[in-house]
Amino acid sequence: MIIPKTREEIELMRESALLVSKTLGMIAGEIKPGVTTLQLDKLAETFIRDHQAIPGFLGLYGCPSTLLTSVNDQVVHGLPTDRPIQEGDIVSVDCGVIKNEFYGDHAYTFEIGDVAPETKKLLQVTKESLYVGIREFKIGNRVEDVGNAIQKYAEGHGYGVVRELVGHGLGRKMHEEPEMPNYGKRGRGKLFIEGMVVAIEPMINMGTRNIKHLKDGWTISTRDGKPSAHFEHDVAIVDGKPELLSTFQYIYQALGIQSDEENEFRKQALVL
Repeated sequence: MIIPKTREEIELMRESALLVSKTLGMIAGEIKPGVTTLQLDKLAETFIRDHQAIPGFLGLYGCPSTLLTSVNDQVVHGLPTDRPIQEGDIVSVDCGVIKNEFYGDHAYTFEIGDVAPETKKLLQVTKESLYVGIREFKIGNRVEDVGNAIQKYAEGHGYGVVRELVGHGLGRKMHEEPEMPNYGKRGRGKLFIEGMVVAIEPMINMGTRNIKHLKDGWTISTRDGKPSAHFEHDVAIVDGKPELLSTFQYIYQALGIQSDEENEFRKQALVL
């Protein structure tokens, strides 16, 4: 059952989402060659607790970490390790928090130093596909309208769209209905309603869409060993249209990037 949120609940969820965004912004200033993902995990846990919130992943389904850090060919759910990040890596950092009894859930794939041009393009297209999908999250549309838009955009650039892993509804639980696949046929799936909040998160592979599970029981990687990218936003339907609750602007501020990509999904400018 889809659980719509009131305007007051959406504002509480915005606080949760923005704390995750701020956490990733902090990580953006720390992630560099020589740093380990375990170090980043400790920083993130401290940052979240210092902001009077609880790490959303830690302990969820037995997860042992605050962050999930997926490097290069790892798609999602990579566990932090003591392996130093290297020049040319890409690292997808997925983070969740619980604040005001609501979850925030947000992910960004970082470039570490000088990344190969073909990998840069994968990240660019994956992030663009996220916004292509968000545009379809509105009254009158259905779940697979979002997935279809993402799939067409990513496959149109020759990439593989992961099928086994999906976005999801978000609220007092990390995973609520509906599931939000990144593929599908237009006109299928549950109808969107006012007050819905979902996490939309394309997971796009440079090569095959096929994946494999590693022995740690968490990490999922591409079957062909080629890179994968993952970007995620929390989005609500407000007055029939998609409205972002999370933001990449804290990341961009840390990295010195100027972007207006989120403007169409905000009623007013975000105050950083």
